Amino acid sequence: MAQRNVPITRLNKFFGAEDFDLDVGMGREWLEGDMNFTLVLYRVDKSKTDNDDIYGEAGKDSIKFHPPIEFKAFVQVSSPENKFLGTSKLDQMEPGNIRISVYQTHLDELGIDIEFGDYVGYYETENKVRYYSVANDGRVVSDNKHTYGGYKPFYRTIIAVPVNQDEFRGL
Repeated sequence: MAQRNVPITRLNKFFGAEDFDLDVGMGREWLEGDMNFTLVLYRVDKSKTDNDDIYGEAGKDSIKFHPPIEFKAFVQVSSPENKFLGTSKLDQMEPGNIRISVYQTHLDELGIDIEFGDYVGYYETENKVRYYSVANDGRVVSDNKHTYGGYKPFYRTIIAVPVNQDEFRGL
């Protein structure tokens, strides 16, 4: 059965596909040209990764990856948090989560999708990369925040948590 394409006409009097494409194009020009945040995506290859028969988990060295790929996105790093280790009185300063806003058209052009469990590398300085694991892949984009005036979705917000070097340190 062929999928039916229905034009979105709810805003046609003031806003249509041409306006949407223009606004997304200007936003991408600002983000990818002016802001120029570059991240590296390490997608987990789920078909080649060995999973444990009992729990379905993958060991640290049994995770296989697709080739890494660079992408452009807007990055916000949360403030670090001071946390206690378990029930002890030992505290530890944890780096903050990262919030990644990326245009869906950019992901489509690169032929990639960011999924729960993938890893992202973010260059904090020229020679220091911090790695994060995707905790929320931002797939739900039907809310007003991710649509342009309720017209249609155009970007995703991805939340990733920092990982230590024992878990992932790049390829």
